[in-house]
Amino acid sequence: MRRDRFLKTLAVVPLLGTLARLKGFASGLPYTPPMPVLFLGHGSPMNAIEENDFVRGFREVAARIPRPRGIVCVSAHWETRGTRVTAMPQPRTIHDFRGFPPELYAVQYPALGDPLLAGEVRDLARKTLIEDDHAWGLDHGAWSVLRHLYPEADIPVVQLSLDTQLDPAGHLALAAELRALRERGVLIVGSGNIVHNLGLVAWDKLHVDGYAYGWAEEARTTINELILKGDTGSLATIRSLGRAFSLAIPTPEHYLPLLYTMGLRTEQDDVRLFNDAHVGGSLTMTSVVVG
Repeated sequence: MRRDRFLKTLAVVPLLGTLARLKGFASGLPYTPPMPVLFLGHGSPMNAIEENDFVRGFREVAARIPRPRGIVCVSAHWETRGTRVTAMPQPRTIHDFRGFPPELYAVQYPALGDPLLAGEVRDLARKTLIEDDHAWGLDHGAWSVLRHLYPEADIPVVQLSLDTQLDPAGHLALAAELRALRERGVLIVGSGNIVHNLGLVAWDKLHVDGYAYGWAEEARTTINELILKGDTGSLATIRSLGRAFSLAIPTPEHYLPLLYTMGLRTEQDDVRLFNDAHVGGSLTMTSVVVG
């Protein structure tokens, strides 16, 4: 082969690979009406194996929305330097917690991964570099809720990490770039907790329905109002509003998945809250359906 033709061939190979990947994704996931987007307050890992009002709420939502062809989950429990997406065909079930009963560690969620979907996530993000990850899997922020939504684990799942170098506005911007996935039958799930201060949990009040510190109720009320208004700008800067919000969100990782859910919203979407309850004084299980 002549040298100039050889060099042209090398230049085309990456493009052909990208086109082939997108063609494969498109052939499996045709255009659909926009899928809803969820934020799920996942709470204790024990919710994975317990029967309570919260897990019943998860199941009810799954029964009301269209069955997805794939799932992208943004979990509070996968923080990375740079943004990563799981790209392995069979992600492992990660038991990333300590001190719980053996039956919880025995739980497996054997959903397949989807390298083609991971590639679409990566390609849609024009302003943010997303790298493939082949080591992580599905952490409990993902599988502890998905096993109630889709107990057969028969829908492919990929996880998108939380980049610790992005500010809240950056997370919102990345979410907006992924909106096209909603029209490909993909369910995008943020999993965390809006009010989440483990250091101030009233352990003796865990089973007292609705028990909340005053600051937790203040934060919950204000944040819920902003969610229902779709005020993503205020949600992105909420920790600057005062003591109640700095106590409610002492660290950002459980709150940021909410910004992905809200960043995927369009003007046409309705927003609804469910599981909107306090736990232990300093936690809320508030969950959100967009669309």
